[in-house]
Amino acid sequence: MKLARLLVLLCAATGWQAAAQTWDTSGNGMLNGTYYFREVAYFFSSTGALSPDAIYGTIVFNGNGAYSINCTVYDSTYGLGTCAQFSLPTTGTYSIAASGYGFLSSPISSKVNVYGLVSQQGIFVGSSTESGFNDLFIAAPLASPLPTAATFKGSYWLADMDTPNGINSMFQVNPDGAGNLGNVSLTGYVYGYGSTVVTQTAAAVKYSFSGGAAVVAFPSPSNATLIVGQKYLYFSPDGNFVFGGSPTGWDFLVGIRTASGTPSFWGLYYQAGIDLASAFDSYYGSLNANAGLAVGHQRVNDVLDSYLYGYTYSEPYSVNPNGTYSIPSVMNYVVGADGVRIGSGIGPYLGINVALPAPSISGSGVFLSPMGVVNAASSAPFTAGIAPGDFITLYGANLAPGIATAYTVPFPTTAGLDGVQVTVNGLPAPVQFVSPGQISAIVPYAVGSSIARIQVNNNGVLSNVVTEFVNLTAPGVFTVPPGGLGYGAVLHGDYSLVTAQSPAQVGETVAVYLTGLGTTNPVIPDGSAGVFSQTNNTIDVFIGGIQASVGYSGLAPQLAGLYQINVTVPSGVTAGDNTLEIVGPDSDAAEALIPVGTGLAASASPARQPAVVRRPRPRRAPAR
Repeated sequence: MKLARLLVLLCAATGWQAAAQTWDTSGNGMLNGTYYFREVAYFFSSTGALSPDAIYGTIVFNGNGAYSINCTVYDSTYGLGTCAQFSLPTTGTYSIAASGYGFLSSPISSKVNVYGLVSQQGIFVGSSTESGFNDLFIAAPLASPLPTAATFKGSYWLADMDTPNGINSMFQVNPDGAGNLGNVSLTGYVYGYGSTVVTQTAAAVKYSFSGGAAVVAFPSPSNATLIVGQKYLYFSPDGNFVFGGSPTGWDFLVGIRTASGTPSFWGLYYQAGIDLASAFDSYYGSLNANAGLAVGHQRVNDVLDSYLYGYTYSEPYSVNPNGTYSIPSVMNYVVGADGVRIGSGIGPYLGINVALPAPSISGSGVFLSPMGVVNAASSAPFTAGIAPGDFITLYGANLAPGIATAYTVPFPTTAGLDGVQVTVNGLPAPVQFVSPGQISAIVPYAVGSSIARIQVNNNGVLSNVVTEFVNLTAPGVFTVPPGGLGYGAVLHGDYSLVTAQSPAQVGETVAVYLTGLGTTNPVIPDGSAGVFSQTNNTIDVFIGGIQASVGYSGLAPQLAGLYQINVTVPSGVTAGDNTLEIVGPDSDAAEALIPVGTGLAASASPARQPAVVRRPRPRRAPAR
């Protein structure tokens, strides 16, 4: 069986070994009781054949870090030609922080973790990103009383991703509460057919219920292209979110109940999904949506080129009265009741996405928000993690007695600022600014470990501890105005700001100011003014998707807590606003913009290739 081979793979997998670290488990009670779950995982055999597994059934969380599972495995064995179906009772553990962020041991092997987040509705969404394969895992509490055919009625949007067959579809259904969906019109895309829209009408679709789950039967005419056969659907307790898939297939289906009136898409969301295009990846993460602009993070595993990284990005959005909106050529979205969002890819970019509102969390005393550790430059959400030397912003309540700023360097560490100290894994962090609701600090270079425990000391009163994953890099470009959206803080050679009125030119070398590039050589004391100290990590820059020449990547001289990249604008860049993308060994930050003019720099010279060029990989879209 392929399961045996999979166990060998999983036991040898490398990456974050979070179970061996000290992770906040104060949120374990967020997972408690009986849940329906579905996990679909994709592997490649030794011959290169796609070899998926589907695992579905019930999982019982005890609220204290242990679970038991009774599920069915639909195993592809040796590729798609031979399949086996068997039950798999097992047990495992889980660790969930106060934010809802955490991990559970894989139902397949305790050597691997499924990383993810628990939403406001108590739904867990995640992916085994550190494991060398692609998967999507969703679990939702089983409602009481159990859903029935009579409770499944109204208007729903559904998105289905059948990855092995390269099929992506989205459609509306209108269950009548009596077992009928009627005629269903589907639209979608098929891998290899580019942006050609495929349509299908499924006639007289029926559904029934068993054990609180729906069984939907799509007819199987010879001309069916997008969806056929049975689909199992599981429901959130409020019925606003559904998910599932085929009991004898490897698709994943997510759906939302249509909202009454224009739905709200605002605030912090937890997300997960699968992509299939030039890259094949799965991910989990979070996003902040505010006033038509979202800043997001995805922890991505791209199995085709064995690339594991954190992807931060920005995307515009404008929700229509019916809850729909699109990112052109990338994904169609629908926002439903309670603000839950689902997404379906636009060919040739195939994918599926679910985003659920994060829980609201508050605390008493000196309180550091569990979601409140963000990149000080980009405002990338907390799931992006931190890096050595990273400038971070901490949000909370009663963090300081008043407002104070450190105007000289080195920034205070053990002495604190206005009596306020910050520690990261017990190391004193340089503090640049404090206020009751916000602190600006720098992650010590010697933070070590794959997990950081962050705590605030307000004049002898300690806050709660917040845990974050530590990366090699976590880039964030400073922007003007601040916040991570819009034009990056980029200077011409004469130290004037690059703006739309004074854009960078092809062949010109400009200086980009940012944070999160990790350790440097030589090492400097924490919080001290920067010197010419180059990053130990290779940093690449892309402007408008074209790789640029990097002349210097290191600390910004005479400035504390800042990094600087000297980069030459490459030929071929289109005039206008271009995405400024910073790529590290474990990161890809594509939030800020750089305006590029129509001319050439006065002293343009041939672009110099970086000393080390990362291997080619598929470029991803500037927005999701």
